[in-house]
Amino acid sequence: MIAVLQVLALLVALTAVVAGLIRLAFVPFSVAFEIRHRGQRVEGALVTADTIFDEHPFVTVVVPAYNEEVVIEHCLRSILRSAYDRYEVIAVDDGSSDDTYARMQGVAADSARITALTQPNAGKGAALNTGIARARGSVIMLVDADGLFGPHTIIRMLRGFTDDGVGAVCGNDRPVNLDRLQTKFLALISHLGTGLMRRAMSELHCVPVVSGNVGAYRREVLDGTGPLREDTVGEDLELTWRVYALGRRITFAPHALLYAESPSTPRALWRQRVRWARGLLQVTRLHWRMVGNPRHGMFGAFLVFNTLTQIVVPFLQVLGLLLLVGFALAGQQTSLPIDAWAVLLFVGLPLSVALLLLSVALDRTPRDLMYVWTLPIWPVYSGVMTLVMIRAVWLELSGAENRWNKLHRTGTVSVEGLVDDGPSPGS
Repeated sequence: MIAVLQVLALLVALTAVVAGLIRLAFVPFSVAFEIRHRGQRVEGALVTADTIFDEHPFVTVVVPAYNEEVVIEHCLRSILRSAYDRYEVIAVDDGSSDDTYARMQGVAADSARITALTQPNAGKGAALNTGIARARGSVIMLVDADGLFGPHTIIRMLRGFTDDGVGAVCGNDRPVNLDRLQTKFLALISHLGTGLMRRAMSELHCVPVVSGNVGAYRREVLDGTGPLREDTVGEDLELTWRVYALGRRITFAPHALLYAESPSTPRALWRQRVRWARGLLQVTRLHWRMVGNPRHGMFGAFLVFNTLTQIVVPFLQVLGLLLLVGFALAGQQTSLPIDAWAVLLFVGLPLSVALLLLSVALDRTPRDLMYVWTLPIWPVYSGVMTLVMIRAVWLELSGAENRWNKLHRTGTVSVEGLVDDGPSPGS
């Protein structure tokens, strides 16, 4: 039993070192991004978009919703408090069985900016297509129904359209429900993705996905890609790949903040990540010709790296674990001494923590360091996430039904200043 535990520790430590070294390679690009965009964050004042568009573009915010009665009102009212004044909101109820549509209508009755629509249940992609078809904006934002806008979210998304080559912008989504160990942990480590990796990917012109939580697209780009697919659980990822297929770039807008709920239970987290992994499998199958294709520049090359690390490596990790456990149970000596885990741990943990601190610094969120006490669950989290792709592959091979599988909303808002049920300015 002790030998098996040593093997598990070895695998965790080795994974930490490899992941840390990969992220370390992206640090120069993250820093370069921050230097180039250091002037884009302006506190307390409306930032104009004159340097990006000939005039202030009209923006349509599309909000699909299915059984979101707990959060939909707060989402819509947060949008109505935007400092930017040229926008509309199209909220689409996807055949909810609760009071989602009635609550949409209630907010819409208070503001001419909001159009509330309903349709028979057909999935998130279909709801987004319904909203896009009714949109009047030259820029269309796609957001989830639990998202909470800050006053400058829209204008800072617009600032991501730095030139005509940019077809879409990915905003910065952060957890809003910081009431549990799991959500506090996710709030902290999520900076590795937003603070570090998204900045680097934007600098390298290969942002892997425009977040379904908060993304903005030029209207002509969506006209070029065509409707979102309704037969995949990764509609945001699939649309992202089609934007690149058009020859357009995607940028990251780190200061365009949107706060949304993180999974609050282990089961919800597992289901979310399996859905993401399954979406990646489906999109890779649909657009496999893009992987490594030089026509798509850096993004084509990135897809090779992404396919290996996200799809292939988890299987190699599980295979390696099974082999090491087998050797340990048989009492045979492995080629890598078991004691080596201590050396790997000594290297991997400090590297991971250092990268996390850099990510928090880039995101300018030192307050999240108050959750550093949650980091001991990091190895467990990493181990479980390794199995996510295995489960996703099984579901694909077994032909399991595609489902929206949205998170159960709690309505918890732990960030001050985001919720206000009073009158909305500019409505």
